[in-house]
Amino acid sequence: MDPEAFLDIANQVIKLKMFPYFDIAHSLLCALSVKEDLGVGAHAFSRKHPLACWLSTMLVVFAGGMVANGLLGEPILAPLKNTPQLLVATACWYIVFYTPFDIGYKVAKFLPVKVAASSMKEIYRAKKIHDGVTHAAKLYPNAFIIMILIGTLKGNGAGFTKLIERLIRGVWTPTAMEFLQPSFYTKASLIASIIFVLDKKTDLISAPHALVYFGIVIFLVYFKLSSILLGIHDPFVPFENLSCALLFGGIWDSLAKILGRGQAKEDTKDAKKSN
Repeated sequence: MDPEAFLDIANQVIKLKMFPYFDIAHSLLCALSVKEDLGVGAHAFSRKHPLACWLSTMLVVFAGGMVANGLLGEPILAPLKNTPQLLVATACWYIVFYTPFDIGYKVAKFLPVKVAASSMKEIYRAKKIHDGVTHAAKLYPNAFIIMILIGTLKGNGAGFTKLIERLIRGVWTPTAMEFLQPSFYTKASLIASIIFVLDKKTDLISAPHALVYFGIVIFLVYFKLSSILLGIHDPFVPFENLSCALLFGGIWDSLAKILGRGQAKEDTKDAKKSN
């Protein structure tokens, strides 16, 4: 492809307006995730506790902005002031949970619809990460860690509010902490945030900003589609295992076990000889 044409596409992507279509895709998948998390009891729960169902879904939809605002000392409920966006999220929630014969849920789960919505959601995620890094950079121009943290939270805020979101539905799962078992989306948001910070604050990345942004969009969309179509849920796992073995004591623990076994065998032999 001609480099100028590629750059033109990148510029068009970075200028995409998120409302309403990308917000619809995001809200639809958030409602879908809540229903799937409820499992077989989703139907009964949504009929018996509609308010809790709605609140938990809205928390998932607006989690990134609410958590980031709380850490930055801004109003936590500010994301809810956008009435059109709130109405879109509520409409998606209603379609997934309350349409007759579960038609809304079945349509959302239909593979072509899910692929299209997931691709749009990843474009939406890239936008949120970029906006989070940019906003944090304005408040704390030299605090790289804060920029990366806010960008990560904007990208996958729902992962960090899962404990509260489930608690709203009456389920207490203290091990559901994103810090204990970070999902692929948290890792991807972290990497994207680091790249955006390096692009904005250093000279390490010489490519045009639009190309950097477009590259992150391609990265997020590619691995999301790989997860749906190929079952590749976390491509970072092999690298994590290697880094843990080399940098966080894994190789030394294994060596200690091997030496410990060898010493135990020697002690056993000596004990037999003495007997």
